[in-house]
Amino acid sequence: MIFPQKHSATGTTIFTVMSALAQQCNAINLSQGFPDYPIDEQLGKLLFEATQQGFNQYAPMPGLPQLRQAISNDFAKRYGVEINPDTEITITPGATYAIYTAFTSVLEAGDEVIVLEPAYDSYIPNIETNGAKVVPVPLSAPDFSVDWNKVKDAITRKTKVIIVNTPHNPTGAIWSRQDWDTLADIVRDTNIIILSDEVYEQLVFDGKKHCSVLQHDELRKRSFVLYSFGKVFHNTGWKMGYCIAPSEFTIAFRRIHQFLCFSVNSPAQYALAQYLSLPQLPDVSRMMQQKRDLFLSLLKETPFIIHQPASGSYFQTVSYAQISDKPDMEFAQWLTKEHGVATIPISAFYSNKKDDKLIRFCFAKKEETLQQAIERLRKL
Repeated sequence: MIFPQKHSATGTTIFTVMSALAQQCNAINLSQGFPDYPIDEQLGKLLFEATQQGFNQYAPMPGLPQLRQAISNDFAKRYGVEINPDTEITITPGATYAIYTAFTSVLEAGDEVIVLEPAYDSYIPNIETNGAKVVPVPLSAPDFSVDWNKVKDAITRKTKVIIVNTPHNPTGAIWSRQDWDTLADIVRDTNIIILSDEVYEQLVFDGKKHCSVLQHDELRKRSFVLYSFGKVFHNTGWKMGYCIAPSEFTIAFRRIHQFLCFSVNSPAQYALAQYLSLPQLPDVSRMMQQKRDLFLSLLKETPFIIHQPASGSYFQTVSYAQISDKPDMEFAQWLTKEHGVATIPISAFYSNKKDDKLIRFCFAKKEETLQQAIERLRKL
């Protein structure tokens, strides 16, 4: 039997490969982006409470009303934007699912999608599975800013979507209001749709602020915005996310969503709704910056080169050019096998596998995990 190959990716994802290698080699896993510390005890109690309160059956297709309302209240408080919980918010089983569903809602065969690279590895398979063409545009190293002239040059009459990601995975770069203004100038008088991946929106450092597309009145009208509870509340295994979009976009999104999963984990929705409604939540940005700062200070004791500290997310990109001239995939495997620390090669985030001798560390780990990893890396 022959199965159709609907996208260009082969094998399993780099995250699966490196995590499996880390386990096989008993290495410290700083590759895949998941925390190794517990969630807030109160959030765990609320999940148990949900099962006792009877939230064990299907939730409504768009999500529990109380969770959508809690999200709306949260965004009004944190960003000063009004979001209709009934017509503009849809709860999803994770943000990666939301990205796929948003693409499927709008793409047709022959459409083109601009992807700023390096990029999260699900984007391109999602686009190609929907019969559309990927148009990669490289970001400018070492700060990984957008070269807007290259974006303009990439736009054609077939351009349907531009996907952006801030704070950025894998580099930790963040967008400014000026970036959004420039994008608005470029897409004005077109029908180009924006997919804004903002899953790390609450993990921004050094006194900087996340600037959301929702705060840009002009762009908001043409945008799907995707979020992840897992990245904010350290519970990636819950696979809980959501999509915010104008009502017309949300109708198209739900048209696909209702036949993909229909309903999302009811107890988790209840727990998150109650948790978001607490008077005060932990300062996750400050906590993550403390981990980033510790990791950066420890990295200085190794031969790795830090071109720029991450401004957001929970990833730090470094150069190993002073250590080896191996290709980055080979170096990442060697580092895992010989020195017991797993990372992700940045070439995995490029469609052409561009190799700049860079790797990505995840610092969303316990302090002792980071310290143990550096102990091993000092021996390089």
